Amino acid sequence: MSLADKDRIFTNLYGYQPWNLKAAQARGDWDNTKKILAKGKDAIIDEIKASGLRGRGGAGFPTGLKWSFMPKESKDGRPSFLVINADESEPGSCKDREIIRHDPHKLIEGALVAGFAMGARAAYIYIRGEYIREAEVLFAAVKEAYDAGLIGKNACKSGYDFDIFVHRGAGAYICGEETAMIESLEGKKGQPRLKPPFPAGAGLYGCPTTVNNVESIAVAPTIMRRGASWFANFGRDNNKGTKLFQISGHVNKPCVVEEAMSIPFSELIEKHCGGITGGKDNLLAVIPGGSSVPLVPAAQIWDAPMDFDGLRDVGSGLGTAAIIVMDKSTDIVRAISRLSYFYKHESCGQCTPCREGTGWMWRVMERLRTGDADVSEIDMLWDVTKQVEGHTICALGDAAAWPIQGLIRHFRPELEKRIAENAREAAE
Repeated sequence: MSLADKDRIFTNLYGYQPWNLKAAQARGDWDNTKKILAKGKDAIIDEIKASGLRGRGGAGFPTGLKWSFMPKESKDGRPSFLVINADESEPGSCKDREIIRHDPHKLIEGALVAGFAMGARAAYIYIRGEYIREAEVLFAAVKEAYDAGLIGKNACKSGYDFDIFVHRGAGAYICGEETAMIESLEGKKGQPRLKPPFPAGAGLYGCPTTVNNVESIAVAPTIMRRGASWFANFGRDNNKGTKLFQISGHVNKPCVVEEAMSIPFSELIEKHCGGITGGKDNLLAVIPGGSSVPLVPAAQIWDAPMDFDGLRDVGSGLGTAAIIVMDKSTDIVRAISRLSYFYKHESCGQCTPCREGTGWMWRVMERLRTGDADVSEIDMLWDVTKQVEGHTICALGDAAAWPIQGLIRHFRPELEKRIAENAREAAE
C-alpha cells in the first residue's frame, strides 16, 4: 500500500512553494510548537520511541532510544549538544539536500524539539561544503527563526533557550561519520575517534552530544503533532514510518519521493520512476542503499520490501535508501571498481587495514575489470575484504569491502569470463 498525499510529511519536497517561514507556517510547521515542548522531555522521547522511528542516515538505530542515552541533567556543569549530520556525501544519496533546499523549517523546528527533549544547549548543523545554495537557504531560514523568536532566548516563549549554528564542511566523505564530524566541528582534521567514550558521554568539546541525520530530526515535529500511532501505521514491524527514497540510474524518471517503509521495490519503480529503462527484463542489479551496501541482482530485488529487514534478507541494506539502478548496459565490474576508487580516495588513513587495503582492493578490481588477473585472485580479493571488514575504527572499511563482496557473490562468472577472454587474446 503506497502513501496517500495526506500522509506526506515533506509537502514541499519539490519546491513548488517558497521555502520561507510564512510558507512553512501555512504548511503546518511551527504550529504551536510551545505546546509540544510543554509535554516535557520524557513525553517527547517516549512518543518518538513509540513511533518506531529508526535513524534515516544509514545505520537505522532507534531514534528515541538514542535520545534517551543523553544524561538527564548535568552533574558537572557541561552543556549538551545536538549535532545534525547534513554532510550528505554517500554516492547516490540526495534526500537531505531537498529537505534543506525546500523545507528547511521542518529541520529547524525538529532541531528545537529534539534539542529540548535531550536538554541540549544548542544544535550544530554540519552541512556538506558542496551544497552552496542549500547552505544559503539554511542560513536564511535560521535567521528567520531567530527573528520570529522561534529559536534563541526563550524559544517559542517556552522558557527554553536554544541556539542553532550552521557549519559548512569542506568536502570530506569521512566527516559523515559522527565522531569525525565532531572532530571537524572542533576545527581538527576529520578523523573518526575510538569509542568509548561514545558521543553521548563525551562528544563535541568533550560534552554530551547526540548526532542525528537531517531526515530523522525533520520528521520529529510531525510525529509529535500527529501521534506515534499514526507514524507506526506505515511499514512492517521494526521498520515503521515514511521514508524518502532517492532513485537514480537506469530508470525512466529518476526522483526523490516520500513513500511508506516496506513498499516493494517493483511498486516504487513502476509507480514513481516509470519503470526500468528497456523494461523489467533489462534490469541487471540494484544498489539499494547508497554505494556502501552490496548490490542485489535483479531476480532477488524485484519483490523485496524496501526496509531495513527486507534488504538485510537479500544480503544488502537500506542505508540511506539511495537506490542506484543498473540495467544490462552497465559494465558491472567497472561500476564496482569505480566505487572502490572512491573509498580509496576518501579513506582518512588512520587505520592500516583501510589505508592499505582500499588501495590494494582498487588495484585488483582494475585488473579484474580488464581481465588481466588470475582466477585465484578472486578468492584472494574476497579474503582481503574480510580482513578489512570489521577491523577499522569506523565503517569506511566495511563500506569499501561490501560492494566488492556483492560483486563476487553475484557476478563471479563475469569476472572469470573476463580473465578467460584476456588469456585467450594474449595467447593469440
